[in-house]
Amino acid sequence: MIFKKFKDVQAFVIDVDGVLTNGQILVTETGQQLRQFDIKDGYAVKLAADLGYPMAVITGGNCPGVLKRLNDLGIQEVFTGVHEKEQVLVDWLHEKQIDPAYVLYMGDDIPDLPCLKHVGLPTCPNNASEEVKQVCRYISPRAGGQGAVRDVIEKVLKLQDKWPN
Repeated sequence: MIFKKFKDVQAFVIDVDGVLTNGQILVTETGQQLRQFDIKDGYAVKLAADLGYPMAVITGGNCPGVLKRLNDLGIQEVFTGVHEKEQVLVDWLHEKQIDPAYVLYMGDDIPDLPCLKHVGLPTCPNNASEEVKQVCRYISPRAGGQGAVRDVIEKVLKLQDKWPN
């Protein structure tokens, strides 16, 4: 049954901290905040974007470096500084005319819960909070920032015969 959900995915929405990154923030002496991304997650995100999948990122953070990284991967729909994520998700889905039943959302913590409950395929990294794990249909064996996003995108693309051989 879960494979059918992956095969039916038409759009991806993901969080940043704890999903695309490991959730750690390195703060320099000047106050600059640095995050680390996994290159394999980046490959899968770029591939899905290049294939035309609607993709959005909704994050509570607001870091110019993160925005640049996401734009470089082909994600133009990046919503930063968002603390009530569900309304942003609802508005984006309405604007793009996407049925939430065909959306994969990956989140890792309490602010993601309303969005996870709103979509057809709620997913999370294996180091997500227990509250998030309880509502997810799929828990990646990978941690946030260590291939969890690649894991779910690869499953979708393989089941849809769009993953490169």
